[in-house]
Amino acid sequence: MLINVTSVRTGHILDWDGGLWKVVKTHHVTPGKGVACMQLEMRNLEKGNKTNKRFNSTEKVERVVLNQRKMQFLYEDGGQYNFMDMETYDQIALGEDMVEAAKPYMLPEMEVEVEFHDERPLNVKLPQSVNLVVTECDASIKGQTATSSYKPGVLETGASIMVPPYLEAGTKVRVNTETGEYMERA
Repeated sequence: MLINVTSVRTGHILDWDGGLWKVVKTHHVTPGKGVACMQLEMRNLEKGNKTNKRFNSTEKVERVVLNQRKMQFLYEDGGQYNFMDMETYDQIALGEDMVEAAKPYMLPEMEVEVEFHDERPLNVKLPQSVNLVVTECDASIKGQTATSSYKPGVLETGASIMVPPYLEAGTKVRVNTETGEYMERA
């Protein structure tokens, strides 16, 4: 399926240069002079090598159509992440490179979508937001609530997050899985 390069998002799989490439990062560049472009950092799914490619904003790229299956994350064992199909109860193990974007927000028994291309798993897709508990955060400083500053915190998965100064450890929060930012209390 041909799409405009400006529609490409992190996690998309592209058919480019004779192989399948997973988009790791995107950056829209608008120079003061000249044509706007999209800078894509991609990883080849067969070879594992990374590349940075700059596309003109008017170019089109081939996005691979993937089949999605609802699966449940079971556990992590030595860098292998095990998932179970919710309909057939089949289990698969995926390497750390396939779940790197989802890893900071996955807990056991969480339902996710695993994307397949010709029965080969390629990507783990999380919901837009997840609810996680903040296990650690600095104490708030009196008078700091007047500003919109944030303080560092740690989620139950071990991921770092910036939270509002009034939050305390043990609070359940909603986190945007695409940006990794705090959204609201859950």
